[in-house]
Amino acid sequence: MSVSPDAHVAPDVIMGENVVVEADVTIGQGCTLGHNVVIHAGSHLGHHVTVGDNTVIGRQPMRSVRSALPPVTDDGACVIGDDVQIGCGCVLYAGVSIGQQVMIADLATVREAVTIGEQTIVGRGVAIENRCTIGKRCKLETNAYITAYSELEDDVFIAPMVATSNDNYMARGSERFKHFKGVTVRRGGRIGVNATILPGRTVEEQGVVAAGSVVTHDVPAQVVVAGSPARVFRDVPEDQLLENQGGEK
Repeated sequence: MSVSPDAHVAPDVIMGENVVVEADVTIGQGCTLGHNVVIHAGSHLGHHVTVGDNTVIGRQPMRSVRSALPPVTDDGACVIGDDVQIGCGCVLYAGVSIGQQVMIADLATVREAVTIGEQTIVGRGVAIENRCTIGKRCKLETNAYITAYSELEDDVFIAPMVATSNDNYMARGSERFKHFKGVTVRRGGRIGVNATILPGRTVEEQGVVAAGSVVTHDVPAQVVVAGSPARVFRDVPEDQLLENQGGEK
């Protein structure tokens, strides 16, 4: 175990073997760190945070000389709220902000300058790229991919294997540098398993994308789209709207 003398660690924190805590890290009361956890300089963990084995928090980003996106230079510290659960083998970069009662499952990656709202679930193997905003009470299920510069508002559901994209030019031509844009999913939007959302597209409030669909145009509010390319199929049933869910939203 290696804990910097400049770290601020509550006396009741439980640490496994081979834990590394760097300078200016703050770890609140009731936290538990598994084996081989690394917490990089400046990171902040609130109270009652659980971190699984082999997880890295506050990792500094790498950048290829061929990267098309500008570097993130205002990433700041990794800040994790109270009562957050983080699984094994996760990587959370510098500049990540995690709200209270979030759960991040095993092998998930959260890149720099990402914000995740309270009570959101980030499933196993999910990748959230840089400069994304994820709202409250969202569910991102196994192996979903959220491309850089995307926004998911509150109560969004993303099924397993959903793919999003931000480059219409597929890495060819200088024109692409002007047009990078992620996807937007408005409040209560839902995307089915293995669907693909093309760059810059918006799923409006409580819109639904059926499983396996390819979204080439914006999805209207409270409408189900299906197919490749996705087309309007029907309205979202009344009993599936957020306002009709009682306490379960």
